[in-house]
Amino acid sequence: MSDVAVEEMKVRRVAGTGVPLRGDDIDTDQIIPARFLKTTTWEGLDEYAFYDARRDDDGELNDHPFNEYKGANVLVVNDNFGCGSSREHAPRAIARWGVEAIIGESFAEIFADNCKSLGIPAATTDPETVEELQTFIEANPEAGVELDVVDETVTYDGKTVDVDINEAMRGALVQGIWDTVALLRSNMDAIDETAADLPYVDSK
Repeated sequence: MSDVAVEEMKVRRVAGTGVPLRGDDIDTDQIIPARFLKTTTWEGLDEYAFYDARRDDDGELNDHPFNEYKGANVLVVNDNFGCGSSREHAPRAIARWGVEAIIGESFAEIFADNCKSLGIPAATTDPETVEELQTFIEANPEAGVELDVVDETVTYDGKTVDVDINEAMRGALVQGIWDTVALLRSNMDAIDETAADLPYVDSK
């Protein structure tokens, strides 16, 4: 991968507006219901993000945050977000909706790892800070929220608070090496050379 490509992939900060999504143990089936997993591409997954939760019993759109905060890119959640099955469609759906960073009390491990693979930082902090940030966003939906991945801080309402980002995630994002498929493709010549020297690999 070229130096320019790596530079473009570095995720050092995410700034924008927030979307507060309250509730513990929001699982991947809530994020994207299983009946929408049959798609063969990632296109259009934003339409299915929280599909059931965003609708009332009559199928009409309700006041779910993903209906009310369109255009926001910093998702603020509570405890054990992304639990349940390990479907990659879940972070893909919210990314397609527009989420570029997530701040919460905690994340399911596989969900967080899938976020890393998409270049989405998942930062954790204490419940009090999450509550304050969610309340601030609800009162000020157009106000800026900035996650600094390098310094592990969140800035909003004129103040800066500390957050935690898993070191492996933080390193991959800051160095621009989170997209392992792109890294693999960029090193195909070296891979071919190595494979050619292996007696058990048939290149034909």
